Amino acid sequence: MSHMDHVDAQAVTHLAASVAQGLVGHERLAERLVIALLAGGHVLLEGPPGIAKTRAVKRLADCLSGSHARIQATPDLLPSDLTGTQVYRAGSGGFDFVPGPIFHSLVLVDEINRAPPKVQSALLEAMAEHQVTTSGVTRPLPDPFMVVATQNPIEHEGTFPLPEAQMDRFLLHLRLELPDAGAERGILDLVEAEGLAPEPGPMQRISDGQIRAARQQVAAVHLAPVLKDFIVRLVMATRPGGAVHEWVEHPVSPRGTLALAAAVRARAWMQGRDHGLPEDAEELAEDALAHRLIPSWRAQGEGRSGRSLIADALRAVRPW
Repeated sequence: MSHMDHVDAQAVTHLAASVAQGLVGHERLAERLVIALLAGGHVLLEGPPGIAKTRAVKRLADCLSGSHARIQATPDLLPSDLTGTQVYRAGSGGFDFVPGPIFHSLVLVDEINRAPPKVQSALLEAMAEHQVTTSGVTRPLPDPFMVVATQNPIEHEGTFPLPEAQMDRFLLHLRLELPDAGAERGILDLVEAEGLAPEPGPMQRISDGQIRAARQQVAAVHLAPVLKDFIVRLVMATRPGGAVHEWVEHPVSPRGTLALAAAVRARAWMQGRDHGLPEDAEELAEDALAHRLIPSWRAQGEGRSGRSLIADALRAVRPW
């Protein structure tokens, strides 16, 4: 590893700390956002309004040199509001394509469950294919390209729950809770302090080239056969014959296995390791797998969620 690479690695590994700075009690959220960035994945943040979901993504955007955009999802949003439109130019007599907000490196989609299904499927194509097709023309999206979507768990009239295929496209799904009293006091102090002094910007922005270089190093992180087996056994726990299958309507697909392995590599690399550990998989399993399974009606009736079922799988499946 050359000196330059080492500097790159340091800058990128410090990214999570830069994002967490100015967010009270959100170290886990900051780490997960950077894991997804390094693994080339997308993130769904779920939690009540007012807990800094949008602020966290803005902090990440401020640390990256690539462009970013924010889309506020509403029921009247059209796919073209996301992807862009053809505009008639009187001078030339022809149409020009004006790209929409999806053509940015980091795209925040606020309250994604308010977007109608047609918009959600346009977003799905972008997330899955890293390209957008409008009027029969396919255009590539930037590299890196990352979507962070938020949704409030409070169900209102006029929301469209994400279909399973869409949920599966998110590398990680984070559930965020309201802060405890200590964190709440910290938020109050922080906001008051910021009101008196402007927030200092990050020291240096991470370039797209640095992110691509970091991604190559992440992909080279070693997963021992026993660790790969552990990841597979966790996923198999949700399948027929598995420890939690009786509570599962739809088990985790192979995409879940790949997602957990990718997230484990990114976490290991962020901690300066060239190999993954079982604790990486245990730490990330709920965020990488829970949104990919559907609990049975009986499980839901007994208050069991995807997250609690993955927690049960972790207790039943040991690393060795």
